[in-house]
Parts: sequence; C-alpha cells; structure tokens
Amino acid sequence: MKKRSLLSWVLEFAGRKRSYFGASVVLAILGVAASFGPYLIIARIVRQLLAGNREWAFYLRQVMFMGLFWLVRMTLHSFSTSLSHVATFTVLGGIRKQLCEKLSRIPLGSVLDDNSGSYKNIIVERVDSMETTLAHIVPEFTANILLPIVMFIYLITLDWRLGLANLVGAGIGLVFMALMLLKSRGGYELSVEKTKKLNDTAVEYINGIEVIKAFGKTGSSYEKFVKAAREGADVFINWMRRCIWPQSGTMAFLPATFLGVLPIGLLLVRNGSLAPGDFITGIILSAGLITPLVVAFSYSDDLLKMGTIFGEVTEILERNDMERPSKLMAKPHGSDISLKDVRFTYKHKEVLHGINMDIKTGEFVAIVGPSGSGKSTIARLIDSLWDVNSGSITYGGANIKHLPLDYYMGQIAYVSQDNYLFDLSVKENIRLGRAGATDEDVINAAKATGCHEFILGLENGYDTVVGGAGGHLSGGERQRISIARAMLKNAPVVILDEATAYTDPENEAIVQSSVAKLVKGRTLIVIAHRLSTITSADRIFVIKDGNVEGSGTHEELLEKCGLYRKMWEAHSMARDEDVDEQASASKEAANV
Repeated sequence: MKKRSLLSWVLEFAGRKRSYFGASVVLAILGVAASFGPYLIIARIVRQLLAGNREWAFYLRQVMFMGLFWLVRMTLHSFSTSLSHVATFTVLGGIRKQLCEKLSRIPLGSVLDDNSGSYKNIIVERVDSMETTLAHIVPEFTANILLPIVMFIYLITLDWRLGLANLVGAGIGLVFMALMLLKSRGGYELSVEKTKKLNDTAVEYINGIEVIKAFGKTGSSYEKFVKAAREGADVFINWMRRCIWPQSGTMAFLPATFLGVLPIGLLLVRNGSLAPGDFITGIILSAGLITPLVVAFSYSDDLLKMGTIFGEVTEILERNDMERPSKLMAKPHGSDISLKDVRFTYKHKEVLHGINMDIKTGEFVAIVGPSGSGKSTIARLIDSLWDVNSGSITYGGANIKHLPLDYYMGQIAYVSQDNYLFDLSVKENIRLGRAGATDEDVINAAKATGCHEFILGLENGYDTVVGGAGGHLSGGERQRISIARAMLKNAPVVILDEATAYTDPENEAIVQSSVAKLVKGRTLIVIAHRLSTITSADRIFVIKDGNVEGSGTHEELLEKCGLYRKMWEAHSMARDEDVDEQASASKEAANV
C-alpha cells in the first residue's frame, strides 16, 4: 500500500477549510510582491542621489510609496495568517476527531498495546504543538522563500555575476547544513521516544501513587521517574552538542550574501564592467535576502517535528479497522450466541484454543475459571471489542463480522470489573446507557439496581459530579452506577464481567436480585469470582488455560468436573471462614 504524503493528510483533515490554505498562499505571494517594492524604491533613490537629484518632493513621494507598500504587505500578511489559522485549527480538530473515532473502530487489543499516556500525549500535546508551525509555515515560509527567489532573479537580470556572487555564502552554509543533518540523524526520533517514555512513566507514577505510598515504594518508583527524566534530558543535550557547531556555521554563512557580493562587486566596479549605481542596488537587494533566509531556515526544525508528529498520528489512523459492514443487510433471528472453534492471539501468544459455546436466548449463563484462564477475553470477543483470529462468533445466526458495529453494540450491554465513569453528574453517567432517556427512566434504573438510596445521600444527589474516572465515588458505588447504565440500555444481551467484584456482600445480593428481575426474557452472561452468585445459572462454562474444561449446571459440574468441584470447595471454605470471623467479631463486641 502506497504511503500517503503529509500534504494529502493535511488537506483531508482541513476538510471544507482546505481552500483557506490556498487563499493564504495567494495572499502571501501578493505580500511578497509588496515586500519587494521598497527595495526597488531604495535602489531608485540611491541612483537619483548619485545622479545629483536634489528635488525634495521626489524623495518624499518615494518614501510615501514605501510606506504604502509596507501597509499593503502587513495587511496581506494579517489576512493570510488569519486564514491559515482558521484552516489549521480545523486540521487539529479533524486530527483529534479522526483519532478518537479510529480508536473506537480498531480492536481493543490494538489500543491496549500502547500506554494510555502515549495516546493522551499524541492527541493533546503533540497535536497541539503543530499549531504554530502549521499556521505560520504556509504564509510565512512561502513568503520568506519566494522573496529571496524573486530578488535573486532580479539580481541576475541586473548583472548575472553579481547575482551569482550572492551564492558564495549560501554554498558554504549548505555544506554546514548537510553536516548538521548528518549529525542530527535519529536525534529527533530518539527525543520523541524518550519523551514518550517520560510521559508514560509520569502517568504511571501519578496513577499508582496510592499503592506506592501504601507499600513504601516512593523511593524506587520516584527513581524510575527521575531516570526517565534524566534520559530524556541527556538525549536533547547530546543531540545539541553534536549539532551546535554545524548549526552555528549554517546560521553564519547561509545568509552571508555580502561575503561574495562586496569583494566581487568592488572588483567589477574597479574594472569598469559594473556601474556604481548597479553595485549599490545589488548591495541593497543582497541585504534584503538575509532576513527572509534566516526566517525560512528557522522553520527547518519545525518541519522535521511536524513530519514526526504526523507519522505518529498516521500510524494510528492506518491501523486495520475491525471487519464490519457499514449497513445491516439482514437482521439476525433472535439473540442466540454461538462460538465455534474460536481462537484468539494476544501479543503473539494464543490465549484461546478452539472455544465452542452455545448460549440460547433468555439463558442465564456463567463463565468461571482460575485467574488468567481467558474468561474476560471470551466476554470481550462476544462484545466485539476484539476480533477472533480464527473460528466464528454468531448472533442470531449471523456472523458478528457481518453486522455493523453500531448495530451490534446496541444489542449488548457490557459491564466490566474496570468500571469507568466520565467527569459528569451521576444522572448523565447513567443516561449514557440510552440517549434521550428521561430523568424518570434514569431514576427507575438506579432504583432497580439498588443505588437510588446512596445517590440521594450524595452532596447533590443525581446532579453530583463524580470526578475524573468516577474518583469521587467508591469502587462499589462506581460498579452499581455502571450496572444501572447498562440496565438503562435495555439490550437483549447483558454481560457482567465480574461487575460486582468491589461490591460488599449485602449490596451484591441487592444487585444480583435486581439484575435477575431486569434481565427476564434477556440473555445474561456473568463472569463471576464468587461461585455462590451463579449456582442458579442455566449453564456454567468452566474455562482453564484457554479451553472449555466443562459445562453444565452447578450440580452437574460438581459431579463431573474436578476443577469446578475444587473451586467450589475453596469458595465454600473461604465463605465459612468469613462467617466465623463475623460471628467472632460480633461476640467480642457483645462482651465489650
């Protein structure tokens, strides 16, 4: 597949505002023409002075014309940069929008392979850092490249020898530039890599600060952050050390037009082959080449950075989407779910080895097994968060790969053990389950899942803002709100992936009872670590090391599945110990 150019991506992101870039360039070119006028006027003034013209009105008119050219130049520059900024912010918005949309279309595994801090860094800081370059590079880089070209062409027409004399310093400067680029090779890419590592380490340190302090790991964890910061600083320092002398040489010689113009021009005047007036004009125009060349050169680092950032952005955008059609061709019959010889590989390791499961409409099905056996992976495959590597998953007789993602997502209500709440009110977090739900619908869902009472006890009730990731609530409260959100969705299939893991036994019983009422007529798939909560399941699948170890009812598995029997015995023993501890604590409290 042919790699797309940076320009094609920019124009795509710009959307309907892409013409603004074109208009900005046109205005910049007109500004260049206006910038060129004062130099010609100065040359004319010098010629008239040498010719002995002492007319005050003539020089006043020339100065006024110079002021007019300057005013036109500044006006055109203002309009040009305004248009480029409008287009640039459209580009940045388009990039962020497409990145977020892309993350929702690619498999979850592809997203989880990278640290969340990396995505945040790319979508927020890295994209934002392109604003100055992209907004100014179109009008200003264009103007500062075109102006020297126009002046050089005029110098060539004035005297070709004088024109070529301007290239002496530029030639030496280009040699230094080539040396700088050679020494700079890989420097910026390495700095990006180390900056990413520092950002990821900082996010990890902040997110884990509670655990770090609880277990006294402040020193070692902080040392990891300090090491990442030091490595990042060393990369920049070493990069600058390698390039400082070639860069200084480039900055010194590239705009040094007088290096060739003055000695060669004086020699030509002395020999009589160049008129003094033309020599003075050449000096003036050569001086005008210096500033735009320096400004244009100053954008070289920005262009390099923008290319790298676009590389990071397009790497995400060019990942393979999940294989889904855009339109529903045939509606599934019912909501039966079937897994046939499903295999799944994560990070080059196969974690599911030919899973076969049949889940009928309206069944209460549980999936249990040791930690790391693949239970949650199966749930995520059913919810289409990942794509199977081989085999198939069907819904209502239709392969889920043949169903539009939006349609299929509407058929599944998924609640994981890692419940995420947005920094919105409790009411709005529950309402995310179904757009357009009324306040009454939200409250009914909360009542049905046993969280109405604790919500009323919050500072502002249903209008209480839960904080980032629901940080103002306890783990159990977040879980119950997530379940209420899933119930409000009213989907035919409900998946609870250890969704009551952080709920205390009393509230877990309330939630389980509520869920049982709400899922009547719907399919319920529960991944549970407390086996006592799924003994009434129509069918239980026991997973071990990515394989189905056994399936059947609770009684059937106790009889024929050794792994399930051991799990049940361990669970019963732990539950009995909890009961004994509670009884002992109650007795001690009574004695006191």
